[in-house]
Amino acid sequence: MPRPNFTVVAEFTFEGFSIFGWQHRLTFFVVFLVLYLLTLASNAIILTVIRLNHQLHTPTYFFLSMLSISETCYTVAIIPRMLSSLLRPQQANSVPDCATQRFFYLTFGVNNCFLLTAVGYDHYMAICNPLWYAVIMGKKTCIQLASGSWSTDPSTAIIQMSSVFSLPFCDPQIISHFFCDIRPLMTLACTNTAVKEFITLLISLCVLVLPMVLIFISYVLIVTTILKMASAEGRKKAFATCASHLTVVIVHYGCTSFIYLKPKSQNSLQDRLTSVTYAVITPLLNPVVYSLRNKEVKDALLRALGRKPLS
Repeated sequence: MPRPNFTVVAEFTFEGFSIFGWQHRLTFFVVFLVLYLLTLASNAIILTVIRLNHQLHTPTYFFLSMLSISETCYTVAIIPRMLSSLLRPQQANSVPDCATQRFFYLTFGVNNCFLLTAVGYDHYMAICNPLWYAVIMGKKTCIQLASGSWSTDPSTAIIQMSSVFSLPFCDPQIISHFFCDIRPLMTLACTNTAVKEFITLLISLCVLVLPMVLIFISYVLIVTTILKMASAEGRKKAFATCASHLTVVIVHYGCTSFIYLKPKSQNSLQDRLTSVTYAVITPLLNPVVYSLRNKEVKDALLRALGRKPLS
């Protein structure tokens, strides 16, 4: 049965972190702003170094640069509005604004999943098929993988948005989150959302579970190949190559799976805090963990600064 107080909703209000006092919100604002600026700066540095250094014009760094672009756009869709809500809680946002934020958030979020899968495939080819790596992972293949990722994501976002934003919503229009996320949004619907929730679950399975399975299979093959290597130095180098990628994958998929694949929860605060991890912290992991700790990138950065590369 439809819920009472049905109305044509013109705007939503994000509850955000308004349950916290002003001092706590100010602390959050400073911390999140610093992390956001670090994310923008580090991604800009990585993109510049990869662009200027021809030694880094390889498939691995091509996908890393695509991931940096995607994650920068991803944070732009979420963090500025979140920072604003920390200073001015309970801000009203129009339905088109909410839908636009959701579209870009989902588009770049899904793109990150597919790009991480592409990086996993690149590692698989480099370690398990080194003789064929240069042939298979040519420029054409890299562009096709990246293009496929970028072209699929908007379609996924449009399907989910058309499903959710066609719902009638009820008063009050307060979303228990700091951005326009699906589950908090559907709790405001004035009708049964079982079909819409099933569609959302299917989308989540496609963009989360399928890439996770492909990455898992690639690493089973990678680990099997590494263990067969006769050289201890070769094994160490191969494991080091994969460690950073696995760190980013575990954090990224761990947080998003916790939010979108778990049963419904009444603990909206816990969901918001988990969302902070993949909205603020995870985008910083790519340039810091995955690139800046890489010797080739650090040497290229030192050369750009006119300093001697590391020995």
